[in-house]
Amino acid sequence: MYGNYQQFINVMGFQSLAAGFTALILILVLWTAIWKGIALWKAARNGSKPWFIVLLVVNTLGILEIIYIFFFSKKKKQ
Repeated sequence: MYGNYQQFINVMGFQSLAAGFTALILILVLWTAIWKGIALWKAARNGSKPWFIVLLVVNTLGILEIIYIFFFSKKKKQ
């Protein structure tokens, strides 16, 4: 039974589709990890605890992190 299932998957091309999705997921994970790391580092350096917590908990594929880095992470003049 398992052999027939494997043949069906190979014939229908699902195996290559699964490999493509796996590659896409890995790229998105790397993309998110880089932006999240930069944003968390900036939030910690700026002493912004609320932003640090939100950035740590919420996953938005880097969108929230990019917004924080470019619009909210500017150091305030003392």
